[in-house]
Amino acid sequence: MRAVDGVSVSLRNAEFLSIVGASGSGKTTLLNLLAGLDSPTHGTVELDGVALTSLSRRQLASYRAHKTGMVFQSFNLISHYTALQNVETALLFNGTPPRERRSKAAAMLEQLGLGNRAGHRPADLSGGEQQRVAIARAIAKNPEILFADEPTGNLDYENARQITGLLQALNRNGLTIIMVTHNLDMAHQLSHRMIRMEYGRVIDDQTFGNEGGISP
Repeated sequence: MRAVDGVSVSLRNAEFLSIVGASGSGKTTLLNLLAGLDSPTHGTVELDGVALTSLSRRQLASYRAHKTGMVFQSFNLISHYTALQNVETALLFNGTPPRERRSKAAAMLEQLGLGNRAGHRPADLSGGEQQRVAIARAIAKNPEILFADEPTGNLDYENARQITGLLQALNRNGLTIIMVTHNLDMAHQLSHRMIRMEYGRVIDDQTFGNEGGISP
């Protein structure tokens, strides 16, 4: 079975790309390939002319630690860590000194409106707060690309609206974002561009213009 079949996609710096499609269409597999979490059986994935497929496991780990941030539908926070400690973990693997890790993590939580929740564990946070912690963790290391896999899938309408607004603000500040979503309205609202997948293939590639999608 070919989870991703004959896909050829290029992305500009500071672009917001949405990948949409039904379950099993290959969109999360494509996201994982671009993020360096999976390796293609055939073909290449390149960033700034460097093929990820040519990198060693150590070099791939460095790519993920320095150049990418990941946000997941299920948050993937460490349950016995506080919000502050969860954000600090992202800085642990890129060589940031301990004292700087703590100050950067605290500043990021403060920036996302979670300064007063820094000492709380995930179980004591709402779904929206947990996802903001996950985004803080993803962007604390100043990545070049943010990968988001169904970032609002487990959220109610109000929390989802806050998270989409945050993603849009990050993109307007120059962060490249690749997002997987089932939500066509959200893809239209946030993205500069949307590709639609079916059975591992790209069946549509639509650009919304330089200013992104339809304004909220």
